[in-house]
Amino acid sequence: MDTATLASTLLLTFLLSVGLFFFIRASTKDRTKTTQLVCEQDEATLMPQLREYFQTRSYRVAAVDPIQNQVTFEGIVRPSWFLAVFLTVLAGIGLLCLSLVLSLIFPNLSTVFLGMVLLSPLSGVFYWYKAGKLEKVSLKVEAAQSNQHSPTQVTLTAHRDEIIELQRTLGLKSSQ
Repeated sequence: MDTATLASTLLLTFLLSVGLFFFIRASTKDRTKTTQLVCEQDEATLMPQLREYFQTRSYRVAAVDPIQNQVTFEGIVRPSWFLAVFLTVLAGIGLLCLSLVLSLIFPNLSTVFLGMVLLSPLSGVFYWYKAGKLEKVSLKVEAAQSNQHSPTQVTLTAHRDEIIELQRTLGLKSSQ
């Protein structure tokens, strides 16, 4: 192979490795957001449903603020075995590609570069320890106005997947 081909292949492989590194790091990123949801049910009917929903999802009540009508739930989020294995496989493939390109450029160090593939399980371990964390859900229910036709408004601060699942399960709609 000529030098230009090896150099361009190394550059592209290095750029892909950087992207893979940030992908692995982003797998543990906090994706908490706040959203406004509306429900046609009144507050007295909605609150027990919300409490039951979060209890079935293994959350427990951590704090209650009756003045602001706000409840905070806590629960341990377990890491995904699938994602840990998937990230390990991706890291293994990425490190294998990088080590093959480096082995072509520096043939006398090929065994050292191929040994880099043994570092791929570190990505799964990184994900496993960072993803298992205490998750908090803050819920504020604002009762309907004196007009019975106005919907109950729920302000929810939680992981975006939890918000989507809550909307799907209880049939809540986004007010935005």
